[in-house]
Amino acid sequence: MKNRVVITGLGAITPLGNSVEKFWNNIMVGCCGIDYIKAFKADNFKVKIAAEVKDYNPEDFIEKKEVKRMDRFCQFSLIAAKEAIKDSNLDISKEDPYKIGVIVGSGIGGFSTIEKEEENLINKGPNRVSPLIIPMIISNMAPGTIAIKNGIKGVCYTVVTACATGTNAIGDAFRLIKDGYQEVVIAGGTEASITPLAMAGFTNLTALSNSTDLNRASIPFDKERNGFVMGEGAGIVVLEELNHALKRGAHIYGEIVGYGSTCDAYHMTSPDPEGEGAMRAMEDAIKEAGINKDEISYINAHGTGTEYNDKFETLAIKRLFGDYAYKIPVSSTKSMTGHLLGAAGAVEAIVSIKALQEGYIPPTIGYKVKDEDCDLDYVPNKGRKADLTYALSNSLGFGGHNASLLIKKWEEN
Repeated sequence: MKNRVVITGLGAITPLGNSVEKFWNNIMVGCCGIDYIKAFKADNFKVKIAAEVKDYNPEDFIEKKEVKRMDRFCQFSLIAAKEAIKDSNLDISKEDPYKIGVIVGSGIGGFSTIEKEEENLINKGPNRVSPLIIPMIISNMAPGTIAIKNGIKGVCYTVVTACATGTNAIGDAFRLIKDGYQEVVIAGGTEASITPLAMAGFTNLTALSNSTDLNRASIPFDKERNGFVMGEGAGIVVLEELNHALKRGAHIYGEIVGYGSTCDAYHMTSPDPEGEGAMRAMEDAIKEAGINKDEISYINAHGTGTEYNDKFETLAIKRLFGDYAYKIPVSSTKSMTGHLLGAAGAVEAIVSIKALQEGYIPPTIGYKVKDEDCDLDYVPNKGRKADLTYALSNSLGFGGHNASLLIKKWEEN
């Protein structure tokens, strides 16, 4: 008998707000979180815009001494985890610490620290490189720090699957609880890659939008799309075995009922033009849930705004659902948040959970020009009320990684 897995806590720090409440409220009204880069002087960069976390002072959340020992990506994860744990009303001190785990991923890790210490190496010599550089840059320090701060002694590891990272982390956590290895897992993704080196690298890869129109830069599924907009932040959820949650009277947001994970085995950066891997990830999630395809109420698409991603993800949806694909609302909230890389899937899982809970489908903003290859219902520019039961949240990453979570609206039995 497999365990049922529910969501009992949410935490987020994003370009649209530094809490879940602020973030979701801005998502509902279709707010754009994109602006000109403030983190560094981008005058000589081709790309001058990004979706940065705003009004952020880490010392509002973390002690000053600790802030200096954490890269920005790690700060984000700790802040979002703190909100999620508080939201869940989980008293970890009263739990078996070995039955609680942490799985939090980052696609890149401590990019800003690497750049800073590289400058020290070149300009001041090797003796001036920080002795903390290694623990500050490694991706596993995000879950490690969360575990240390909360006395969590169960499973603790990171996932690195590029833009599928957050979704894979939550999916792995789901399976660990479903199969009885853990009772609670804190899971999600975090990223802070709005740095000179990262922006230059993604720009030269021709992955980023070069638009200077803030409202027409991140335009998933639009015919004039020309790349994604870099974002940053973190999304963390508390997953819990159902009976454990009910016993302690936890508030339940929703239930994870399926998870699919595949690889295209096709190309370093381009998705499979047949959409096979993405289709199979969604299909596997639906099969695990034991539901029919026509029960899907909403899809939060990966929807980056790059030419091939949007075209091939649309194809994957049509291949899987057939004519029913045209009846499913499909939106990309990256139109508002930009692309949070390793954090994207976790933040978008939170969007999907809130959409189910409140019966509201968020829009794809900035949409104007229809693409004949992208012909589904992308909920253009304005969200809508709807009776939702099941939502798919898709993530597709460099390296051919595909991941899909199937989340069910929580209803008292």
